[in-house]
Amino acid sequence: MYAVIKTGGKQYRVCVGEKIKVEQIPADVGSQITLDQVLLVGEGESVKIGAPVVAGAAVTASVLAHGRHDKIKIFKMRRRKHYQKHQGHRQNYTEIRIDALVVDAVSA
Repeated sequence: MYAVIKTGGKQYRVCVGEKIKVEQIPADVGSQITLDQVLLVGEGESVKIGAPVVAGAAVTASVLAHGRHDKIKIFKMRRRKHYQKHQGHRQNYTEIRIDALVVDAVSA
């Protein structure tokens, strides 16, 4: 069974037991979080698509760690104008482990 969830403006395809890095979530390490924006739920040939979300579906996850991605270097230059700009960026992330996919059978 898998699901497509939306968090931090991005969409992720997740399965139970999978570890993913998502945009930073304000939660303590070791705590349980519930992601209720489930866009799609699938199992084998059966697929349930939400409009825009699947009613009664939720994903439970555990927060494993917080961190920062590798640095991305940004360089801007205008030729012949004596303009150069160097900049760097490190995006914060939260690493989570998917514990359970809950689908309400009544809303089928």
